[in-house]
Amino acid sequence: MHWKLKATIQNTVSLLPSSTSYALYYWLQRHLGGLRRINPVSELSKGIETWKLIKALKYEPLDKVFLEVGTGRIALVPLSYWLMGARKTISIDLNPYLKGELIKESIQYISNHKNEIENLFGSLLDNKRWNTLLEFTKNANFSTEAYLNLCQIDYIAPSNAANTGLAPHSIDFHTSSKVFEHIPLEILKQIIKEGNRIINKNGLFIHDIDYSDHFSHSDTKISAINFLSYSDHEWERYAGNRYMYMNRLRHDDFLELFRHIGHNIVENIPKIDKRSQDLLKSGVLQLDERFKKKSEDILSISGSWIVSNKSST
Repeated sequence: MHWKLKATIQNTVSLLPSSTSYALYYWLQRHLGGLRRINPVSELSKGIETWKLIKALKYEPLDKVFLEVGTGRIALVPLSYWLMGARKTISIDLNPYLKGELIKESIQYISNHKNEIENLFGSLLDNKRWNTLLEFTKNANFSTEAYLNLCQIDYIAPSNAANTGLAPHSIDFHTSSKVFEHIPLEILKQIIKEGNRIINKNGLFIHDIDYSDHFSHSDTKISAINFLSYSDHEWERYAGNRYMYMNRLRHDDFLELFRHIGHNIVENIPKIDKRSQDLLKSGVLQLDERFKKKSEDILSISGSWIVSNKSST
């Protein structure tokens, strides 16, 4: 689908009253978009990658409390945390997107592809919990509440990650995957400050951020940096809605954001997009003034892991 047509549809649906808008957008995703076929491997992998990164940095995720910013439709990242031994995950979402039928289809896929999922987790898989999940998939009377209880997921939505109401020092890891690019800068500052309040002194912030133009995910004729040619005002017309808002912050902006809130950057792992790199070198793409002062190296980064912790000072 051409990205401008998709933008028009999203903008139109977003103008409807919330309950109608959510229902219609879900119907469109389910029948015409990415939710037509459910494969949980990608979402489970996000949790596994986060877990591996924590361990690579010599932190221990076993029996720890995770906060997830942005649950999405299925709550599979918290499932992967639980299958590897997390104590619990508190998953907060501004929008009440969670869908029981998608969860049910996901765990049925898991049940039908046991070897694939076992290989995906490898030695990280807690066998007792794995067997418990497989038994759960046999239950004909599925309920979302039972799933959340089994996997020790506290799902809170609609809710604000900038004002969680959680006790101070009550979480160990503050995480998100492909979420921070959808949040305005000032709200991101508030979310991280709130994270500083609720994380314990040895905790980590681990965030996987996608800097790409998300329209390019479905319209391959445009590049991952297509949106950098538009002014803020122009871009607001296309993506200033609840379904496709993108802040267009670049890698250096995010690093500065975390440092501004008083964080030490423990690790950052940028991903270079070769197509964007070549496009920038060719000069074909006309950048908006907002991005002209940034280097080609920064602009060609399509995403990054950023791991940080609170400064002790």
